[in-house]
Amino acid sequence: MTTVRGARARARIEITAAIKHEARAQLAAEGAAKLSLRAVARELGMVSSALYRYFPSRDDLLTALIVDAYDAVGAAAEEAAARTSALRPLDRWTAVCRAVRVWAVAHPHEYALIYGSPVPGYSAPQDTVAPAARVGLVLIEIARDAHAGEGVALPPLPEALRPEGARIAADVAPDLPPALAVALVAAWSQLFGLVSFEVFGQFNRVVEDRDTFFATAARRLGQDVGLLPRG
Repeated sequence: MTTVRGARARARIEITAAIKHEARAQLAAEGAAKLSLRAVARELGMVSSALYRYFPSRDDLLTALIVDAYDAVGAAAEEAAARTSALRPLDRWTAVCRAVRVWAVAHPHEYALIYGSPVPGYSAPQDTVAPAARVGLVLIEIARDAHAGEGVALPPLPEALRPEGARIAADVAPDLPPALAVALVAAWSQLFGLVSFEVFGQFNRVVEDRDTFFATAARRLGQDVGLLPRG
């Protein structure tokens, strides 16, 4: 009986993976708004009722793809941070940003699913929140290490922004100064702005040496956060 249950579990994993693989192909060809469970089932040679046992609705399948994409870019960031753990914070920051860019350029349709236009009629559930935070948490941890170690150099927080800065710090990094928390949120949003400009084509005929451009911009973001350059 245990063997039978194991075989069923393996079969379910394989079929789930095949469904998501075909769904990603549809994302690339048609975009997320046109993702169809019936079309996925048809391409896999399944009847729709069988596919519904794995994903009861289009939104369930979209959520699975979104979580996978967030987890993939998050894993890329975490691996870069671990690989550069012996380096100074600013160098680690730049390596993590570059890892995010490399993943996004290699997976443009999955990137568009999580950072592109919202899918009409779809509302992301709570299940996506933790995966979506993974890159941000890596950047926060690098800043935390810098703050506890060699220190950070931040401009003063404007008076008008202090209440919001305190709220942001309480939400995202209660152990860090509000000025640092505000700078981190700004840098995090600018990082994905840089990546989105490249993935979605806004740099065409504007930036040619994109590797150097991005590395320089990412490093500047780290300095804006207060990470110190090599002395």
